[in-house]
Amino acid sequence: MSTRAYVVRVAEDPADREACFAVRKEVFVGEQGVPEDIEYDAYDAVAVHVLAVREDGVPLGTGRLLHGEAAAAKVGGDLTVGSLGRLAVAKEARGLGVGIALVRAIEDAARARGLAAVDLHAQTHALGFYERLGYEAYGPEYPEAGIPHRAMRRAL
Repeated sequence: MSTRAYVVRVAEDPADREACFAVRKEVFVGEQGVPEDIEYDAYDAVAVHVLAVREDGVPLGTGRLLHGEAAAAKVGGDLTVGSLGRLAVAKEARGLGVGIALVRAIEDAARARGLAAVDLHAQTHALGFYERLGYEAYGPEYPEAGIPHRAMRRAL
């Protein structure tokens, strides 16, 4: 499959949201063993979700942006900073640029909302991926859902 065989868009309708949740279940719950009861949370209702979809409609990846009060606790109370999270790419789509396209779409959504920066909690194995996209790690390593993470930030 070529890197042009998919589109990334904001998930606007219930079917798009379900596709986002299906990818998250496959990656986080199925592959990484994250308990399903903590994978989905109240933030899903207020987040901006993005979705990568293959030309034939198969969902390939997703991520979400929290902003405003929803992001405040995750970013130290700074309302000018958004929180990128739940970035997941289906196994079949890895290496095709889907993750990069999702991050950039989330950053675009953050800019459209007047945010100055985006924070994220990166699984430590993914630090290099985010560093290549301009994110800088800060603070100590910590566990989240039993997986080592570090906080990262990128100014927009």
